[in-house]
Amino acid sequence: MTEFLAGLFTLVLVLSLGLHIFSLPANWLALVLVAIWKFTHPDMPMSWLFFAGLAGLAAVAEGLEFFIQLKGAKKYGATGKGNLGGIIGAIAGAILGAPFGFGLGALPGALLGAYVGCLVFERFQDRPWDEARRAAMGAMWGKFFGMSVKFGFGVVMVMLALQKVWAL
Repeated sequence: MTEFLAGLFTLVLVLSLGLHIFSLPANWLALVLVAIWKFTHPDMPMSWLFFAGLAGLAAVAEGLEFFIQLKGAKKYGATGKGNLGGIIGAIAGAILGAPFGFGLGALPGALLGAYVGCLVFERFQDRPWDEARRAAMGAMWGKFFGMSVKFGFGVVMVMLALQKVWAL
């Protein structure tokens, strides 16, 4: 029975990574799920240090996602206000895109939102169209690569946790 529950938990944990598509905090959910597993299976070899490590990975992933988006936009010439517009646009785009494609619209919504948000904020500063479009493209690519890195950290977290879960 324990193997069946571990298999079911593995499926839920892996599927939780899909929340990255919706720009939701999938890494933090994975951490909570692992904590619930540890609570229901106190004999599992997971220490507080292990949980601190997972929380550290989740925090670093969030920071890197934010930093990469900022650097991507900055590399392509975005101003501080353009960066702010890209961040606001990405959040709004993910929310507005979520109802489409069974929720999968959140990913292109976040990317398009980063682009449009940065473009609008750059244009409000009277930047020429070419410069504003270039900065917006940087915000969009920065968001994409930031989300990719965050997803990669989530995969590492899940793999580390599953090693402990399957150490029956």
